[in-house]
Amino acid sequence: MGVVYRARDPMINREVALKAIPLADEFEGSELEDARTKFFREAEMAGRLSHPHIVTIYDAGEDHGTAYIAMELLRGQHLVEYTAAERLLPSAIALEIVARLAAALHYAHQQQVVHRDIKPANVMFDAPSGELKITDFGIARLTDAGRTRTGIVLGTPSFMSPEQLQGRAVTGRSDLFSLAVTLYQLLTGQLPFRADSMPALMLKIAHEPHVPVRVVRPDLPDGLDGFFERALAKDPAARIESGAAFAQALRDINSPERA
Repeated sequence: MGVVYRARDPMINREVALKAIPLADEFEGSELEDARTKFFREAEMAGRLSHPHIVTIYDAGEDHGTAYIAMELLRGQHLVEYTAAERLLPSAIALEIVARLAAALHYAHQQQVVHRDIKPANVMFDAPSGELKITDFGIARLTDAGRTRTGIVLGTPSFMSPEQLQGRAVTGRSDLFSLAVTLYQLLTGQLPFRADSMPALMLKIAHEPHVPVRVVRPDLPDGLDGFFERALAKDPAARIESGAAFAQALRDINSPERA
């Protein structure tokens, strides 16, 4: 949503990425006020996250109906570049990248922030430097144990958890489900759940098992099948309990001692 520009902050002569969203063109009346409130709430949530693998937010504001967020200018490419079968990263590198992302999500979840749209297009990776950043907490919401957020489906369907597709309340375990889908695609070049229509896709994600990853790539470490069984469990309570545990599980699989 919106356009991202490469810009310069003239006050301190710093290059930034400037995400501009023309709220006044998209909304009017009470809907505009609601959108403005949500925008600045989301900017505030993202702005208080400080982690090496989460994009840094510098500023947010509005000018003549256009809302903006100024954030650090990142090098590299979206992880989408490494999901094509002919461009897959070595499995050990993919596992370590996703372990780092899991640790970053663990930090965000501890701050009561759920991303809600984890996918390769929302991760930037610079191979030469190893720089890795989760971007676009634009539809993140504060988790609130006292309120359920039902009836709203946000995000990219192929990467969404069963509970998110069904409009039920989501927690950090929903982000980890999406991260597991991302890892599966980085390792195999395909998604764990595929269908020809949206209803069929939603049915598969909610009720049908994924194809075991080592059926697609038998050369992968044997521990990955068990990992995905837990990470892609339909019931959030049956999944890996935290981003920290998710990261540790991947590093255990990736450990040279397993060879």
